[in-house]
Amino acid sequence: MRELVKPKEIIIEKDTFSDTYGKFVIEPLERGYGITLGNSLRRILLSSIPGVAVISVKIEGVFHEFCSIKGVKEDVLQIIQNLKKIRARLFTGEKEKKIFLDVRGPLEVKASHIKPDSEAEIVNPDIPIATLDNKKTHLLMEITLAKGMGYVEAEENKKADQPVGTIPIDSVFTPIKKVKYEVRSARIGRKTSFDSLALEVSTDDTVRPDEAIRKSAKILIECFAPFATLGKKEIEAKMEKREEFLEEEVEKIGFSATPLRAFKGLGIKKMRDLT
Repeated sequence: MRELVKPKEIIIEKDTFSDTYGKFVIEPLERGYGITLGNSLRRILLSSIPGVAVISVKIEGVFHEFCSIKGVKEDVLQIIQNLKKIRARLFTGEKEKKIFLDVRGPLEVKASHIKPDSEAEIVNPDIPIATLDNKKTHLLMEITLAKGMGYVEAEENKKADQPVGTIPIDSVFTPIKKVKYEVRSARIGRKTSFDSLALEVSTDDTVRPDEAIRKSAKILIECFAPFATLGKKEIEAKMEKREEFLEEEVEKIGFSATPLRAFKGLGIKKMRDLT
């Protein structure tokens, strides 16, 4: 019987690799394993890799998202849409972090104008936020960043104790922008009945493509781990009970006097001695 073919290494295309893009080739694989692994990794990458997003904003003088701000070209809804595009990293154990923007016009406000913070880094500082028309215009906002996964609606980001004027925002946490995979034939010797999986990953620059794949693989391993030990606990429990039974003294089991005398004559003291 031949052994199951397993991939020996993952090839990284170094010419095109960057902090936001990577192409990886995994081979050789058994026929059909390319689609199985490619689809599984793609789903995990797009749904389960944690990221950071804006979950709410509080703008001075604004009480709801359907307002306009004097001296600001964009209305609040447009400003919110711009804030959604901010991609960031958090260097704190806390799940949330408040950052602040305090600017005066005339100015084309970008994410780079947000006050620097040692616990937060905005990786796309050129994202436009608003346009202030004149020097009398003052824009002050408190932006809340949070760690999360996938997509979360604004309603879920709403909190009962949040200050009046806080506007919850739809959040896209996933740092993965695109995942594409392709399965081709691979050769081992003269045989071409094997798979080669090419996986392309694009990120938002908050996580490297290779790091994202490692995290995805770890999640898959953790999900499959219970199957690898299926029934093991039950078998171990039965074996433990069997050992306890074999250690019982024959006198305590409930045998009648005749077999007990026979056991004594044969030097049998425990149930283990009968095996």
